[in-house]
Amino acid sequence: MTKTFEKVWDNCLKIIKDNISWQSYKTWFEPIKPVALEDNILVIEVPSQFFYEWLEEHYVELIAKTIKRELGKEAQLEYRILVETQNKKNPTSMRVAAGTHNNPKVTENYVDLHLGQENGIKNPFVIPGLKRSQIDPQLNPNNTFENFVEGECNRLARSAGLAVAQKPGGTSFNPLVIYSASGLGKTHLVQSIGNETKRLHPNKTVLYVSAEKFIHQFIEHSRNNEINDFINFYQLIDVLIIDDIHYFAPATKSQDAFFSIFNHLHQNGKQLILTSDKPPKDLDGMQERLLSRFRWGLSADMQAPDFDTRMAILEHKMRNDGLDLPNDVVRYLAYNVQNNVREMEGALISLLAHSSLVKKDIDIELAKKVLRNIVKTSSKEITIDTIQKMVCDYYDIGYDKLQAKTRKREIVQARQISMFLAKQFTKNSLKTIGDHFGGRDHTTVIHSCQTVKDLMDTDTMIREQVKELQQKVQLAAI
Repeated sequence: MTKTFEKVWDNCLKIIKDNISWQSYKTWFEPIKPVALEDNILVIEVPSQFFYEWLEEHYVELIAKTIKRELGKEAQLEYRILVETQNKKNPTSMRVAAGTHNNPKVTENYVDLHLGQENGIKNPFVIPGLKRSQIDPQLNPNNTFENFVEGECNRLARSAGLAVAQKPGGTSFNPLVIYSASGLGKTHLVQSIGNETKRLHPNKTVLYVSAEKFIHQFIEHSRNNEINDFINFYQLIDVLIIDDIHYFAPATKSQDAFFSIFNHLHQNGKQLILTSDKPPKDLDGMQERLLSRFRWGLSADMQAPDFDTRMAILEHKMRNDGLDLPNDVVRYLAYNVQNNVREMEGALISLLAHSSLVKKDIDIELAKKVLRNIVKTSSKEITIDTIQKMVCDYYDIGYDKLQAKTRKREIVQARQISMFLAKQFTKNSLKTIGDHFGGRDHTTVIHSCQTVKDLMDTDTMIREQVKELQQKVQLAAI
């Protein structure tokens, strides 16, 4: 029976789905469309050049293996990349062979990614006496990639930012728009991009400016009839970083000026990096022509960090500041300040200041006292029994099974995960935890916790399940 391209790709997706996380599958594989099967070459359509580059960098081996499993050793993959141009509403396509790791080549049948842009235009604006080397980048030197803790919550934004710093203006994510709620590290990340760009490309002119400062500068130049000088200055920049672009919403004339700056920089291969508190599509009050340009590149969100990432952030800050806090205090901070990295670091500073003023060692009681007036802390004490019931409900097994001697795989796994969570979220000793599981000793608890950690490193499904249970336990404590 002849295989159709739809059937081949559907079979490939079934395999791919079992080898990556659910979120990665939703983000990188659901938007793909199979379009043809020609001489053992499967053609898939991806929505952008960025998609193509990301798949080639992260998933090309997995895709190649699945396609060869379906079509044989001679099977090949080609991408059809949708290209949205300024002059055409309907996107055009471009074909690239998988695994080439090159930019798509232009042929007479396909369209260049930069169609409609005026490439090669020299900057016609020169401000007398101004040297590019004299432009202060306005960057905090402490905001670097080394000081930025990576987690699932920010991995895409960080990876894209690092790529931009390595090749400013030379990737498909231009502009790079990073959005998130306040306090999750947007400013730190974009300044890290700026600092890394300066390190790798000393001759590049980098400038960081908040949208509010941009607006105030524009108003001041308007009063002095110096709008052209204002626009010309910004058109000198190689990497322009504008923070909090949502503040542009009521400032129509500032948007007009930024539109001119954006066009000039983008057309001349310069890099634009923007931050916002929401995705571009939700930016009310922004001109549609600007929003359409924001969509030319990549929009990457940053989520609130999970428990492990919050722990890593606190440990990183302690290490940099030469601090040594009890582990239960660090866990208490990470557990109770969940949605704002800035607030969590502030809570740590407040705790240190309070300890110094009252000349008292930092312990869990002092942490509770200090945080009571800073953040809303958990009011319920999580018990081993609570965790056991939660895990039993999640896996739909009987509560008594966790105490039993059975070696059934699903029961053993549920028991091990329960022990892992009990150690993470309660203050009970290993012996006490073991007693709650049919009188098992502390070595069994240690082995169970290590087994779960190993499974989380190697088994995507287990990792997702444990993370979901961790979130359920955290919610139960609020």
